[in-house]
Amino acid sequence: MAIPTLEDLVAEGVSGRGVLVRSDLNVPLDDGGAITDAGRITASVPTLKALVDAGAKVVVAAHLGRPKAGPDPKLSLAPVAAALGEQLDRHVQLAGDVVGTDALARAEGLTDGDVLLLENVRFDSREISKDDAERLAMARQLAEL
Repeated sequence: MAIPTLEDLVAEGVSGRGVLVRSDLNVPLDDGGAITDAGRITASVPTLKALVDAGAKVVVAAHLGRPKAGPDPKLSLAPVAAALGEQLDRHVQLAGDVVGTDALARAEGLTDGDVLLLENVRFDSREISKDDAERLAMARQLAEL
């Protein structure tokens, strides 16, 4: 069985449906937290734009850096959400957590063509866990969004 392509998904119809996209938005930041090279954000735009234009409710999961122990404000995806919004020419919401109450509430409130960026998935230790059950539990929570 072949893995569906983006074109397959759009052709099948994503309008009104939630679509979770794992995107490489791990961009370099300077000491002040400003993005120094937005190349990875720019590379993600065609995929996200295709989904937005097709009316999907887009939830984006990404990481930034390697937080040592839990959330680190210096590694928040806030600057990425702003840059992504500029490139998509639309507001990109940033959830205050990865799979918690804020992410769930924001995902449930999305309308067709909206984009929600989850906070840095590496803030959840299960993202890089060696325990299959932990990773699966996180994947199931992401799928609920």
